[in-house]
Amino acid sequence: MAKGKETTMAEAKPAELPITGYLDRFSARPGESLAVKISVPSGARYRARLRRVISGDPNPAGPGLRFEDLSARFDAEFQGRHQPIRLGSYALIPKAPQRAAGPVTWTALVWFQAQPSAKATVISEEQAGRRVTLAVGPHGPMARLVWPGGERQLGLGAPLALRRWHRLWLSADPASGRILLGAQRIEDASPASRREVSAAGLALPDGAGVVMIAAENAAAPCAHLTGKIEDPAIRAGFFAEWPRPDQPLAAAEAGLLAGWDFAHGIATQRVEDIGPEACHGDLVNVPTRAAVGARWSGAEMCWRHAPADYAAIHFHADDLSDCGWADDFSFKVPVDLRSGAYALHLTCAAGEDDIPFYVLPPRGTATAPIAFLASTFTYQAYANHSRGNADAAYRARVAAWGAYPHNPDDFPIYGRSTYNRHPDNSGIAFSSRLRPIMTMRPGFLTFNDAKGSGLRHYPADTHILAWLEARGMPFDVITDHDLHAEGAALLSNYKVVMTGSHPEYHTPQTLDALYAYTRSGGRMMYLGGNGFYWRIAQPADMPGVFELRRAEGGIRAWAAEPGEYYHQTDGAYGGLWRRNRRPPQQLAGVGFSGQGLFEGTHYRLLPPARDQRYAWMFDGVEGETIGDYGLSGGGAAGFELDRADPALGTPDGTAILAVSEDPPASFVAVPEELLSHVNTVNGEKAQALKRGEIIYFDTPGGGAVFAVGSITYCGSLWRQGFEGPISRLTENVVRRFAGLADNG
Repeated sequence: MAKGKETTMAEAKPAELPITGYLDRFSARPGESLAVKISVPSGARYRARLRRVISGDPNPAGPGLRFEDLSARFDAEFQGRHQPIRLGSYALIPKAPQRAAGPVTWTALVWFQAQPSAKATVISEEQAGRRVTLAVGPHGPMARLVWPGGERQLGLGAPLALRRWHRLWLSADPASGRILLGAQRIEDASPASRREVSAAGLALPDGAGVVMIAAENAAAPCAHLTGKIEDPAIRAGFFAEWPRPDQPLAAAEAGLLAGWDFAHGIATQRVEDIGPEACHGDLVNVPTRAAVGARWSGAEMCWRHAPADYAAIHFHADDLSDCGWADDFSFKVPVDLRSGAYALHLTCAAGEDDIPFYVLPPRGTATAPIAFLASTFTYQAYANHSRGNADAAYRARVAAWGAYPHNPDDFPIYGRSTYNRHPDNSGIAFSSRLRPIMTMRPGFLTFNDAKGSGLRHYPADTHILAWLEARGMPFDVITDHDLHAEGAALLSNYKVVMTGSHPEYHTPQTLDALYAYTRSGGRMMYLGGNGFYWRIAQPADMPGVFELRRAEGGIRAWAAEPGEYYHQTDGAYGGLWRRNRRPPQQLAGVGFSGQGLFEGTHYRLLPPARDQRYAWMFDGVEGETIGDYGLSGGGAAGFELDRADPALGTPDGTAILAVSEDPPASFVAVPEELLSHVNTVNGEKAQALKRGEIIYFDTPGGGAVFAVGSITYCGSLWRQGFEGPISRLTENVVRRFAGLADNG
C-alpha cells in the first residue's frame, strides 16, 4: 500500500478529460470483441488507432515511452459525443405504494459521520406534479412538499448529533393541511424535536409515482446522501410523536404502506418491501451493505449470523459502480494478434488518451513458455487514487517528460480509489473498472521521484514487458481477472509465471490457482513486494466491481468500522490474507515486513547465493552487493519489502539468497508484525524487520518459486539499458525456469 497524503472527496467542479473512455473488460483473446465506450465533451470527431505498449516509462533516462504503431490493423474515425457520469448511490423503487386519500407519514432511521454540506435526501416520493422529500442539511432535518399550485418547506434548524442514530419522520394530512417534521435520537431518552406548519390546498402523492431512498429526482438523481439509512417506510396516519423511535419494521405494523427492510438480501443489489404491496426496488451505484445498524448488539460480528443487526445501508454521494456509457464501437481482436499489452490511442482536436487492454493467447493454448500475470485487481484497487501530491514540481516533471498529463486530483468525476475516502471520511470499499482510469495509462507518474521515474502499477509493470522484449524472451500476458475466472487451467501450459511489481489484491480463486500451479510442477517468479496481501470479493453478478473491507491489521488507508469486517457480496471475512490464515509466505515464501517512502537501497548476497545448488542464478553477477541503482526510488530493495518467516508458512528448505541492508530512515516495520512498541510477533527486533529478501524454494510437485521481496526491484532491470546485476540475475532465473537457452 502506498503511503502518502490521504484525501477525501469533497464537492468539486465536474471537470472532465477532453477525450477518454473505457472497455467492457481488461482483456480479450484473438477473435473476441471489446465494447469501447468513449466520451468527448466537445462532441468533436475523434480518431482511434491500435498500438502495442512496449514501455510506459516516460523518463528520458530510462527506456522511454515506446509503442508499436498498429494503425494498419485498426484505424478509424468516429463522431464524438459527451457521455455523462452520475455519481452517488441510492435505491430506486419504481412503484410507490398506492393508498386511499388521507394522512401519510414518511420515516427512516439515519446516522451521519459528518454533517451534510448541502441538502441530502433521506426518502423522496414523486409523481407528476407532486413531490414529498424528507432530507437532512447543514442545519439538520428538513422537508419539502410540492403539489399543483403549492409548495411548503420546513426545517428543524439544528444539526443532528454525529455517529448517533435518529428517527426522522414527516407527517402530512391533506384534510387539515397539517405538516409535521420530527426527529428523535434513539440511543437515549432525549426529547424529540418537532416543527409543525399548515398549508392550504395540500395534495400528496397517491402511489402513482416512484420512491427514492438517499436521493431524489428519478430523471436526473441529485441531493445524494452520505450516511446510513435503516428502516425507510411509508405509513398511513399522522404522527405528532413517534411512540417507539427504535422499534424495527414489522410486516404487521398498523398502517404500513411500504417498508424496506435492508436486513433482507444483504448480498444483493435489491431492496425488499415487507409491506402489503411488495414495492421492491434496486440499488444504484453499489452502496455499502452489511453495515451495523441502529440495533446492532455486538453479539455477532458476521452479518450472516444476525442480519437484523445489519439492517442499514451506508450510501455515499460519490459511489460509482458503472459509468453506464453506451458503446461507441466494437474492436475485434485480430485472430493473428500476438499476446501482449495494447492500447486504443484516441485523438481529437482538444487532446488524446490511451485505453489499455491485454490480448491473451487463444483459449486453451500458450504461444510462449512464459506468462506475465498482469495485476489487474491491484490496478483496479488503486484506480484514480487521488494522493494530493500533484504540486507544481510534479506537474513540471510531467510536462518536461511528456508524461500522461492528467491526474486524479483534478478529476473527481471519474470516482476515487479504495485508498481514498468518501465525503464523510468513511473508506471506499468498492472499486469499478467500468470507468476511465487515469492511473492505468502509459506514462502516468505516481510520484515526483527524485531518484527515478516515480511509476507504480500498470506503467511500472511495463519495465518487465520492455525487459522481456529487449532480452528476446517470448511471453504471453494473462490477467488476475482471467485467473479468477478460469483458475489453474489458465496457467497449466506455461513453464513459468511472472508476477508484476505489486500483486497486492487477490481472491480465493487466484490464490488457489497459483498455489495449485506451483505445487504441481509450475514455476513462479514473484517480482515485487507487498503481494498477496488483501482479500477481495469479486461478485459474479457484478463483475465490473470488487469489494474490499480493510479489517483488523495491516498498513491501511482507512479502517472498517467494528462489526463491518465481512464482505456483503460473498459473506467472507475481509482484510488481510494473513488474518484469513493464508499469509503470503505460504504461496510465495516471503510476505510484507517493512515499508517507507518511495526510495530504495541494495541487497547483499548471502552465502547460499554461492552454493552450488543456487549459483546458477548468480552466474555473471559480480560483487556481493547488487541493485544500488534503478528507476524506482533509486534502488532495487525499496518502498515495500517482504521477508521469509517459517512461522507464517515459508516452506522448509527455502534458501535466503540475499537481504536488503541500510534501510532508509523512513522505513518502519509493518503493524501486523508488532505486538507493542517493543515486542514483535516473531520475537525479532522491529528494526530487523525492515528488510527484503530474495529467496528460492522447490515445491513437492516439482515446481519452484523465486521471489525478490521488493516493489522497486523491477525498476532496477534497467541500468543504462537493460543490463546490470539485477537484469542478469532475473534473466538467469527466467531462462532456467522457461527452458530457454542462455542468451549470453
